[in-house]
Amino acid sequence: MHRTLLSVIVLLFIAGSAQADPHERIAVLEFELNDLTLDPRNTAELERTASIGPMLEKALTEANYTMMPVDPSAQGDADKGVGYLFDHADAAATLGRSVNANWVIVGRVHKASFLFVYFKVHVVKVATAEQIADLIVEVKGPQNALTAQGVQSLAKQIAAVIEGSSR
Repeated sequence: MHRTLLSVIVLLFIAGSAQADPHERIAVLEFELNDLTLDPRNTAELERTASIGPMLEKALTEANYTMMPVDPSAQGDADKGVGYLFDHADAAATLGRSVNANWVIVGRVHKASFLFVYFKVHVVKVATAEQIADLIVEVKGPQNALTAQGVQSLAKQIAAVIEGSSR
């Protein structure tokens, strides 16, 4: 009896320890604005751009991912200029490593028109310093109302990339 109970306990321990942590650790960097319109960097657009990272973190947290906050000054130190972290997965991975993240999300709002914007995201795998995905969501129409929907779409795409890469 004791031997059977001990065997069951050992099997349960082994089964429990063999399961990977279902919550990947993600660092979402502050989004940058690439505004090509005749009214670049207006206050409303800067505020919207600043709101995207926190909205994305919330959506990913609700999808059971663990967020690893990055100090804005650390991001500023790592960013050598506009688009640098977006274009340099190795530098983004180094930043992610500093906060113990498995993944780094580097985002940009690309505004080519007053009628639509693109939310662009690079998904970087910290362990390999590779850009695993280049994701884009187009937001057309009343942008304030549709920003949250665009962010939700990005979160679903990011989750699909991470789940696909983790297998």
